[in-house]
Amino acid sequence: MRFAAMFEALERRSLLSSAHFVTGPTFTDQGTTLKATGSVAGLGNGDVTVTLNATGTATVLCTNPGGNIAPGQTQNVNVSGQQTITDVKNGRVTFSVTTIAPTAPKNACPNGKWTASVTNVNFSSATLIVQQGGQTVLTASQTF
Repeated sequence: MRFAAMFEALERRSLLSSAHFVTGPTFTDQGTTLKATGSVAGLGNGDVTVTLNATGTATVLCTNPGGNIAPGQTQNVNVSGQQTITDVKNGRVTFSVTTIAPTAPKNACPNGKWTASVTNVNFSSATLIVQQGGQTVLTASQTF
C-alpha cells in the first residue's frame, strides 16, 4: 500500500513537469471579453479545467431617462472564464475559453435613474491556468 502512494506521488510530479503548450496560448480582445485559445499536450487522461483571469479598464456609458449618453466613465475590472474539457485524447486537449463580460457597477453613473453599460474593456493583463486532477499543471501570463 505504501508503494502505491509513492507511485501516485511520482506520477503527479511527472504530470506536472510534462504538460506543455503545443500551440498558443493566443489571447484575443473581443471588446468586452477576452478569449484564449491553444493546445496542451503531456497531460494525463483525466478531465482538464482551463481558467482565464483578466484585468483591465472598462469604458462605461451612462444613459439618462431621456436617452442622452454621458461618455467618459471608466472602471477597473477583473473578469474570468472557465472551460472544463472531458474529452482528453492521448493526453492532449485543445481549449477555447472566454471571460464573462463585466457589468457596470450601480454607482458608475451620477444618478440612480440612469442606465450604465460597459461598451469596451482595455485589457491590461491575463493569466491562463490549466488544471488536471485538482492540480495546476501549466500557467501562462500575458500583459497587453
